Order: sequence, then C-alpha cells, then structure tokens
Amino acid sequence: QVQLVESGGGLVQAGGSLRLSCAASGRFFGINAMGWYRQAPGKQRELVATITTGGSTNYADSVKGRFTISRDNAKNAVYLQMNSLKPEDTAVYYCNAGVFTARAPLSDYWGQGTQVTVSS
Repeated sequence: QVQLVESGGGLVQAGGSLRLSCAASGRFFGINAMGWYRQAPGKQRELVATITTGGSTNYADSVKGRFTISRDNAKNAVYLQMNSLKPEDTAVYYCNAGVFTARAPLSDYWGQGTQVTVSS
C-alpha cells in the first residue's frame, strides 16, 4: 500500500506560523503532482496549493503570499509553510499525491488529515 502521513498541525494564534509535512511511504515507482487541500466544518474540501514534479506551484487566492508549498523528491515529501495565519484558515488539512504504482499507472492518494486551528 501507499500511505501519506501528515504532521505539523496544531493550535496557533492569528498571525502565527505552522509548517505542515507529508511523507509518502510504501511501494511505488514515483510521485506526480502533490498538493494540500483543506476542509472547514460545513464546507467543501478546497484546494490550497499544488506543486508539480518540476516545481511549478499554484495557490488559492486566499492563501497566496502567506503560504508556501515545497517538496523534497528524495524524501517523497511535500511541505506547506503557513505564515500570517488567520482564523479562517482553521480546517483539517489533507495531503494529496498522484502516485505511480504497479497496480495503477497513476492513482490519487490522500492523507488522513491534520487539524489546524487558528485562534482570535
């Protein structure tokens, strides 16, 4: 199996920072695009940021200039540096990756989610 495990969520005051990490493990040939999504209570899951294998990034307008997505291909990991956090950033954040495996040339995987809560 392929697992994506997020870490780094927690409680922070408005204006603070958090760094989320997501590492892929298991048996796979490679990883295509990776991204972060979030879901607030009563809301649809929404895209936060994506990054291609070549390092091209895309951000939701609501986080542009505050969040930075990056990846370390050697570690099969993706990161989300979140600065200037706002209460409206409160959500469960999910890691996503397109993974090449033996059973599927490209399949979509999701992490279990990590809670980010911003007070004030």
